[in-house]
Formats: sequence, structure tokens, C-alpha cells
Amino acid sequence: MKDIDDSKAPLLEHLVELRQRLLRSVVALALCFGLAFYFAGDIFRFLAQPYVEAVGPGGEKQLIYTKLYEAFFTEVKVALFAAFFFAFPIIANQIWMFVAPGLYRHEKRALLPFLLATPVLFTMGAALAYYVVMPTAFRFFLGYQQTSGDLSVSALPAIADYLSLVMNFIFAFGVSFLLPVLLMLLERAGIVTLQQLTAGRRYAIVGSFVVAAVITPPDVISQLMLAIPLCILYELALIGIRLTHRSRSKALAAQQEQP
Repeated sequence: MKDIDDSKAPLLEHLVELRQRLLRSVVALALCFGLAFYFAGDIFRFLAQPYVEAVGPGGEKQLIYTKLYEAFFTEVKVALFAAFFFAFPIIANQIWMFVAPGLYRHEKRALLPFLLATPVLFTMGAALAYYVVMPTAFRFFLGYQQTSGDLSVSALPAIADYLSLVMNFIFAFGVSFLLPVLLMLLERAGIVTLQQLTAGRRYAIVGSFVVAAVITPPDVISQLMLAIPLCILYELALIGIRLTHRSRSKALAAQQEQP
């Protein structure tokens, strides 16, 4: 009976710690949401800048809303969207502090670079979407405005639809840029090998274009701007795996040479 009670104690301690980590993460997210909601108008104007740039000087820079509550809920979505970005370092730190005590030292050293690379790569993908892809895609979409005789075709995007499009762009490119981390973790876990990844290069290229066609708007420009970086990131992942193999081989050889 005592053995059973002793086995329950560590589990209860882990559950209590998990509850504390989750509570801190939720509090951090709530505080970031409150701060982001206060500046929701400024954040939305920042997100609308690619549209303003695409319209260009002299164009009518206007976003509308057709429902009375649409503007309010758009600001709520903007605040929640920004809160996840602001709170992510805190949430990631809480996850790491919960998981790290159960890892060996070499496992910590192996995982830490991937954890550090994840926000960097996501930010790079989001920046590519914001500064390059969205202005280019929006100029393409706005090019269909025309005036012919008595008929005028003008773009009057709603703020909720525009925000959804921007969020899709940012998340799609940000998550797609995590491809090297995913491939290197899969190889590290032994699920795939370098030889398999190298042999599957042609399938990866096709898959990149399929993914780009699914998660981007249906225009060729956006799809190419996602598919080409995905192909490059796949090659960079292969290079990173090769370098990791060489580093491991050198470390193993140095250990074997020691008396």
C-alpha cells in the first residue's frame, strides 16, 4: 500500500506543476490580450499597411464593415492574434521548464537549438509574407478594378475579410518556414534518414507546390512565393542534417581517442 502511495506522489507533483505552468501561460496570454486590445487600432493599421502600399498614392485607401458589430469583433481578433505573438516566449518558456527536468543533458543540448530556431524561422516567414508577398498579391488583386462605360468595378474589402486574409498569409508562411526544424527533428528521432530525404527531393518539390496551392490565395504569384522558399528550406534542412552528422562523427572520434 505504501508503494502505491509513493508512486502517486510524483504524479501528483507533476500535475500540480503542470497546473501552475498552464495558469501562468493563461495569465500571460490574458495580460498580453489586454495590452493588445488597448492598441488594437494601431496594430490593425500596421496589418493594413500592405494594402495601403498596394493601393498606392492617389488610390482610395478604404476598408469597410457591413455589420454593426464587425469592427468590434475585428479588434478582438486583432488583439488575440497579437497576444499570441507577445505571449509566445513566456508560454514556450513555461513548456520548456516543465519538460526540461525530465530530459538528459545531451537531450537538452539537442533540443535547445530547435527551440531557439522556431521563433526565428516563424518570424522570417511572417516577415516575408508581410513585406513582400502581401503587397505583391494585393496589387495583383486590385488590378482587376476597372471602369468601362457606365460600369465601375471597385474593391471595397471588409475589415473582417481583410484580417482573415492577412492572418492566413502570416500563419501559412510562418508555419511553412518551420520545415527545417521539423525535418531535422524527424531525422534526429530516427523516423526518417538523410538518404530517404535526399531520395525524396522530387516529391518534396511537388509537395511544396501542392501545399502552396492549398494554403495561399488562388493566384500564381502567392503560390510561387511560398513554394520556392519551401524548396530552398528543404535543401537547407538537408545541409543542416549533414553538418550535424559531421559534428557527431567528430565528437565520437574525439571520445574514442581519449584514453
